[in-house]
Amino acid sequence: MLEQNNEPKRKYEWLSKWVKMTGERARIDAKVNNTYIVYEKDGMLVKEFPNGDIVPLNKNGDS
Repeated sequence: MLEQNNEPKRKYEWLSKWVKMTGERARIDAKVNNTYIVYEKDGMLVKEFPNGDIVPLNKNGDS
């Protein structure tokens, strides 16, 4: 039996892979340099530290 893939096909499938690899690289660089990365999660900006802590940013950009 053939398995069906329920994920929608993208016009540029390579883009999803590239975005994922870019995020992984940012995490590696943050860990090496003991800094953090900032990204959007659930509609709000958060800081993710190398130890795994995730802190939401307030409107001023401070934690």
